[in-house]
Amino acid sequence: MGHIGLTPQTVSKLGGFRIQGKGDAAKDVLEDALALEAAGVWGMVLECVPEQLGKLITEKVSVPTIGIGGGRYCDGQVLVFHDMMGLFEKFIPKFVKQYANLTPEIVKALEDYKNEVKSGAFPEEKHAFGGVSEEELKRLY
Repeated sequence: MGHIGLTPQTVSKLGGFRIQGKGDAAKDVLEDALALEAAGVWGMVLECVPEQLGKLITEKVSVPTIGIGGGRYCDGQVLVFHDMMGLFEKFIPKFVKQYANLTPEIVKALEDYKNEVKSGAFPEEKHAFGGVSEEELKRLY
């Protein structure tokens, strides 16, 4: 599986979380896509590239393209689970659609859990396993 455009592992070299393949750089991204295809990838992710470039690459390569900010014309789409569920609020890329905002609910659940463990309210008897007889316990003690 190839990956072109914005690659998080090289984000510092690319100048931050920025769209890749604008203007003259479009040729470089297209050449990368063609090189990946020639190298034998079975598909490629197009991340954070202009929609028109995503469409062009999808038309030019014979392998499936998966967009993550690659536009509407890729063969498929992917989003990072934490982004689409609203679990990371510090930076939301333009291409992310949040289908939920679970952060407040998760934070509350974790706070409730911590408080119940500290107070002794969790775990209750119904959360514990049995299975050792009184006789066996006496022998073990």
